[in-house]
Amino acid sequence: MPTIAAAIRKWAARVPAPRACALAAALALAVVLAGVPARAVEIDGIDVAEAVQVDGTPLQLNGAGTRTVYIVKAYVAALYVPRRSASPEALLAQRGARRLSLTMLADLSADWIAERFVKALQANHRGPEFERLRPRLERLIDTMLTLGQTHKGERIDIDVVGGATRVSVDGHALGPAVPGEDVFGAILRIFVGAHPLDEDLRRAMLGR
Repeated sequence: MPTIAAAIRKWAARVPAPRACALAAALALAVVLAGVPARAVEIDGIDVAEAVQVDGTPLQLNGAGTRTVYIVKAYVAALYVPRRSASPEALLAQRGARRLSLTMLADLSADWIAERFVKALQANHRGPEFERLRPRLERLIDTMLTLGQTHKGERIDIDVVGGATRVSVDGHALGPAVPGEDVFGAILRIFVGAHPLDEDLRRAMLGR
């Protein structure tokens, strides 16, 4: 089987020389870069990847920032989506694989995180809408509560995979997935919706 380099040389032979040299060089560079892991940006000492794969689907970093409560830096939150957007509505309308990643900056109880999630969920959803989601949101929150205590440097991912929402810690699944992409949408809304957990973090996750 011909190598990629051989295929590039064969293709270049059919193109005028100056243009062939430039395009072949660009293709060769692309081949090299394909094997290089996604670059990372650093936020409060945490390396945040600019791209990830969830269930085989490539996702790109929409934005990331730090959740600060008073003077305590709690975690770095990063949002990965198929198509970047600065519009909350556009992000909430996307479907398929997505990821919300929280990397802890302090040792915090899962109760502390869950309590603030629940308050923000109630603030961002109308009564009937919240009641419809409540049983499945409770399952997701219960899964997060099994952590007991989070630790500095630990990464909690909330992913959409195959139409369900799942939680993992440092790449290991935590409990069963919860049916429905709308569960992920509800969690995403507390970060980028009208009543976010943190307005500065909201702007950062929207790439602003």
